[in-house]
Amino acid sequence: MNHQKNTKSLKFFLLPIVALMLGACTTTQPRVESVEPIVEASPVKQAADIPREFRAAWVATVANIDWPSQPGLSTAEQQAEAISLLDSAVILNLNAIIFQVRPQCDALYASELEPWSYFLTGDQGTAPEPFYDPLTFWVDEAHKRGLELHTWFNPYRAHHPNGEKNESSVISTRPDIVRELEKGYFWLDPAMQETQDYSYEVVMDVVRRYDIDGVHFDDYFYPYGNDPFPDDDTWQTYLNAGGRLERHDWRRDAVNVFIKRVYDGIKSEKSWVKFGLSPFGIWRPGHPASIRGYDQYDKLYADAKLWLNEGWVDYWTPQLYWPTRQIPQSYPVLLGWWTRENHQNRNIWPGLFTSKISDEAGALENFSQIMITRGMVPDGPGNVHFSMKALQRNFGGISDILLEGPYSKPVLVPTSPWLDNQAPAAPLVEIEPKEGNIHIHWLHENREDVNKWVIYLQRGKHWTYQILTADQESIVLPHTIRDEAGLTPPEVLDMIAVTAVDRLGNESKRNYLSIR
Repeated sequence: MNHQKNTKSLKFFLLPIVALMLGACTTTQPRVESVEPIVEASPVKQAADIPREFRAAWVATVANIDWPSQPGLSTAEQQAEAISLLDSAVILNLNAIIFQVRPQCDALYASELEPWSYFLTGDQGTAPEPFYDPLTFWVDEAHKRGLELHTWFNPYRAHHPNGEKNESSVISTRPDIVRELEKGYFWLDPAMQETQDYSYEVVMDVVRRYDIDGVHFDDYFYPYGNDPFPDDDTWQTYLNAGGRLERHDWRRDAVNVFIKRVYDGIKSEKSWVKFGLSPFGIWRPGHPASIRGYDQYDKLYADAKLWLNEGWVDYWTPQLYWPTRQIPQSYPVLLGWWTRENHQNRNIWPGLFTSKISDEAGALENFSQIMITRGMVPDGPGNVHFSMKALQRNFGGISDILLEGPYSKPVLVPTSPWLDNQAPAAPLVEIEPKEGNIHIHWLHENREDVNKWVIYLQRGKHWTYQILTADQESIVLPHTIRDEAGLTPPEVLDMIAVTAVDRLGNESKRNYLSIR
């Protein structure tokens, strides 16, 4: 995953904003008029469908890009930084985090298969002290805030030069599957069955033990810039066993088999856990005709087009890290090509190089790319930002621009109907007028099928909505809001509806209640 440091001074300072949002507001409050409403069922005026968009950011742990800010922080410091990132995501109206849990055959969670990450504790193989499980913490805190938490794995990188290798490293424990590369990198040999079994078990261990929403791979398959890959022994073993594929096809086939196996394994264990991939943005130069650049098919041995064509993913996040007007790698041209290759109608949510932003022009380019995505993927669009620090630090004013424009309101994640298209039952809603307020309570026949609630509110001709987490089953709203200055007419709550939303975004029927 590409990244770039930016130290520009920024006006978007999130911690004070969190305090402001959570604290008491000191401005004049609207006056609530005491009115006793009458409740009756009436679907005369209906709210528009709630908008859908995947709004996510990668949280990179390799080389401490996003979290933790440096190795060896205390447990309290790590948790405080994580909460700051998650609170920032909520303020920005994101709805998902893609959290890197395996940057280099290590673990940012309690694992019996791989050592604790150097990037976490500063000593590979050493657990946090006092002990906690970072992944459990991230999942729980994300879900409290209504955010999906996707776990991001690097399936083949054995060692990053910014890390640490000691007796706990896979280099020492499984030297049979590790290959040494240039510049201090080590890699698992993707064509070996032992490698595939090893990485598969690592992924499935997390799927089984944690309440995650997704599994995510990035663009690293065979390594960049190391051709030929040192796999002569593995290749010779294949030939001796009667193998007939050409060497490049043999490498690609090994990766293809692994991707399909991971997808099928996740679905057999927990069908609702989404599998996402963020490959290099260009499949091959010349596809489409105007495109030039790196050939992942021939260099990374990643036949990404095949994986999308066959539907071995639930969402597709090609790293479209180039400007709209950069003709050989134009964002809309590449996005259009990938959408045409989406034969199984999977979700298309491109990756944006938000960390590359250095000024307002770069931020506006990111804004434009989001709008292009909405135009080219009208049903369930989305984007993933690399990385969260760029949004938290407001590179080039990007966070201000998003909040004032495309991310001004929270939205639901798009559905994945090939995984589940059965909406939950509608909740049972009760309304109680009390002291000028409307107390709304709701119950559901199957709470395990509910991940969020949506409250639709009509005041006059205008509908608004609120998205609530599953643990909230009531809300108190003023019946009539009056502007103390008398500059605007009073806003009267006329109608409401409450819906249940399941884990894959399916929304229940709306039963409207009229208040008059």
